[in-house]
Amino acid sequence: MSGAPEGLSRTSPDEDLRPAPADLRPPGPALSWAAYRAEFPIFERVTYLNTCSLGALGARVRAAVGRFLDLWDAWGASAWYGPWWEELDALRGSFAAVIGADRSEVALAPSITGALTAVAGCFDYAARPRVIVSDIDFPTVPYQWLARRGIEVVYAPSPDGLGVPVETFERLIDERTQLVVASHVYFQSGEIQDVTALARLTHARGALLLVDAYQSVGQVPVDVRTLGVDFLVAGGLKWLLGGPGIAYLYVRRELHAALAPSAVGWFAHGRQFAFDTRHFEYADDARRFQGGTPSVAAIYAARAGLEYVHEIGPARLRARQIELLTDLAAGLAEIRALRPRMRGRVQDLAGILTVPVADPAAAVAGLREHGVIVDARPGVIRLSPYFYNTAEDFERTVAALRRHLA
Repeated sequence: MSGAPEGLSRTSPDEDLRPAPADLRPPGPALSWAAYRAEFPIFERVTYLNTCSLGALGARVRAAVGRFLDLWDAWGASAWYGPWWEELDALRGSFAAVIGADRSEVALAPSITGALTAVAGCFDYAARPRVIVSDIDFPTVPYQWLARRGIEVVYAPSPDGLGVPVETFERLIDERTQLVVASHVYFQSGEIQDVTALARLTHARGALLLVDAYQSVGQVPVDVRTLGVDFLVAGGLKWLLGGPGIAYLYVRRELHAALAPSAVGWFAHGRQFAFDTRHFEYADDARRFQGGTPSVAAIYAARAGLEYVHEIGPARLRARQIELLTDLAAGLAEIRALRPRMRGRVQDLAGILTVPVADPAAAVAGLREHGVIVDARPGVIRLSPYFYNTAEDFERTVAALRRHLA
């Protein structure tokens, strides 16, 4: 999709406005944690422990959006015929590299809802009307199938609100099951699902597995080949530090030719710039799942956010998360009135700790008055450190919680 559409001339942009595609530019050397933290100005004002809702704004992301604005200002629509197309393709390649996929297996969407809609519209559900979800998935997941006629939505119940044993799914998957939809990391607890075991079980029953990895990719190493998933959705909003407006859909390449999404746009057409209104032909790769024109500002932001993940590396990010979670859990344990929700070890969690409190909204507001930003979910406050946090952040958070509870 790079280059000018047929019949349109290409205007050469200023070279300083066109960084090399992310997959062609070698990542820079990893910096110290203090150096990375300095790239996120929010920490000059507050203690931020809410990455699982929205990643902090990095200097590289702000600069990337500035490059988009400069191109828009300098060339207007001409920017489409080179740098903006190249940025779309580079983003698909950059995300693919993070999850161990090929760029041909990645489609872009404006949200997880858009990505799920594209997948859900691929099946007629006549022979296999059953879709299995859990009762602790993010609501967007079950909504997608509850709103469709002729589908039996089956819930895998969580025994404790933290996770769902693979054995629970096993009892529900049968020959009527079309899809199993599972969270890689549960958004209200941070517990990590054994996706590899779930994939083996799902495929043994002839069904397909879709994984919601919004809360995992970026902070937990993800390799789609090792996991064995058929579909995976993620987004730039949280751990990929790219802000809102871009989500990613991975579709295993062996499925491309067999699936014909019913929710499509002109970016899904195999000959997009033929502008043929009488015939629709699918793109021959995962782009067949795409919709309309994406937000280019969000594309630039998303790619810049991914630079942090590439530069630090998933393994180092995961080790940092375990270190930070251990420190945060220890600090919270000093307050006897609080009991962070954990079924086992810190190593079983991604970067989310939830703490039951009597009035979560009041606790969030009280902490904000002391310069500490966290979030609330039903019955709990949710704290989510990332690589840019420090032990001092946790000390301030624990002190603010003490003052609030007092």
